[in-house]
Parts: sequence; C-alpha cells; structure tokens
Amino acid sequence: MEISGNIRKMRTELADPVRYFLPLWGEEIFVNELIGNEVRMEFLGEIHCIRCGRKTSKSFAQGYCFPCFRTAPETEECVLHPELCRAHEGIARDMVYAAKHCLADQVVYISYTSGLKVGVTRISQVPHRWIDQGAVGAIEIARTPNRYTAGLIEVFLKDHLDDKTNWRNMLKNVLLVDGDLLDRKREALLLLPDELAEFGSHNDAVTTISYPVENYPLKAGSLNLDKDPLIRGVLLGIKGQYLLFSDGKVINIRKFGGYRVRLEY
Repeated sequence: MEISGNIRKMRTELADPVRYFLPLWGEEIFVNELIGNEVRMEFLGEIHCIRCGRKTSKSFAQGYCFPCFRTAPETEECVLHPELCRAHEGIARDMVYAAKHCLADQVVYISYTSGLKVGVTRISQVPHRWIDQGAVGAIEIARTPNRYTAGLIEVFLKDHLDDKTNWRNMLKNVLLVDGDLLDRKREALLLLPDELAEFGSHNDAVTTISYPVENYPLKAGSLNLDKDPLIRGVLLGIKGQYLLFSDGKVINIRKFGGYRVRLEY
C-alpha cells in the first residue's frame, strides 16, 4: 500500500503494548500492524508548517515555519522552560491559549526512560507525554494550578535528578537505574521546601508502559530525512516517537513534523 502526506507526531493509546497511529493525508495508519514488514519512507522535498501550512525551506521546533516559531504560543519559551512562564501574571503570546495550556493543572513527574528523569506536563497529556519520551514507568510527584509553579518544582529537583533522556540508551532499552518509583517520589518530596512540597500529589499510582518492539538495537543510529531522503527496512518496533528498523537505524517521527513523505508498506 502507498500513501503520501505531511508527517505529524504519532498519536498514542496506552495499552499493552502501546498502540501507535501515524496521521497522513487525513488518514491514520495503525503502525503496530507494520512491525515485521518492510517499510519504505521517501521524503518528497516539501516541508509545510504544522501550524499555518505555509511551505518552508526549513523546519523549526519540530515542524514550524520561522514566523510561527517566533510568534506562535506553541513555541513560547515556557514550553521548554516552564519556570519562565508568565501566564499567571497575564503575560503570554496568546492568553486564550495560555488559559488552556499554562493555567490548567500541571503534573510534575519522575519517570524511567534511560534513567530517572523529572519533568512537567499538563494533566491532560498524561500518559501521552511519558509515552513520547519512551518511559517504561512514571509516577506523579506534584500537581500545580499553573505551569510556572510546576517549573519551580522541576528546577529545584534538577539539582538531584536529570531532566533529559539519553535517547540512545532509551532505544537500546538500557535502564541505568533501578528501584521503586514510589520510594523515589517520597525522596523527591523530602527535598522540596515547604512552599513547594504543599503541592505534593496524593496519587501514588505507578504507570507501567510497554512498547511494541520485537528486538531492540545493540547500537542505535539516527536517520535524518534531509540527509537520508529514502528510508527502507524491516520495521522492528516503536518506542517513544521513534521507528526502529532491522539495521539498527531509527527515526524520530516527531522531529520531522511537516515533512511531506511517501510511505509504502
């Protein structure tokens, strides 16, 4: 089968294993069904902004044209640095957007990706944010009424926990730490000053996540559609937003948002 369209990040459903759906040209491909089969993906030389649809020669922040990158609320600095959010002060590129995304309940969490990691996401993005990062387990540390306060907690815990994932180890399924996530949560909360500890979450449930992977690569090599416009191989699995191929090559689908491709399977 052949289909063309502009890439968007894969939609996910928490199941055992995670279910992945790739939107292309108004359709959704159930990617799990392609595992074990040869897949051919060809970049057709066009990139369209995932926000405004404008054709662009270069993509910014995983799919935006430069004007949208500079002005869109989706690319504001608090996306990467929630402690810089000012929506609670009435300051944002778009206060309507901020009311839904920055002034909504936020979750501070710890997860196992390549190691123990601290992060922030909107409550509506649980567990999808954890899946996108390739976490195999996650637990809430705190819930806050806005992104700024969640960012303060994350910044405080960065002195004790990583806030980034080693994507190669994540894709090789190498977990550099062990232990119980609930114990880790309790340890993290004890590190917080009283004014932040008061936001500690009462939800102690641990979310365990499994992925549709037949074999993990011993050595993961990243594919780039700008340099490798034709990707071809047997799909061995999906983890995070990555497709894993039989030759050890992987591609981060989210990174190439807006790229127009032809997919054959």
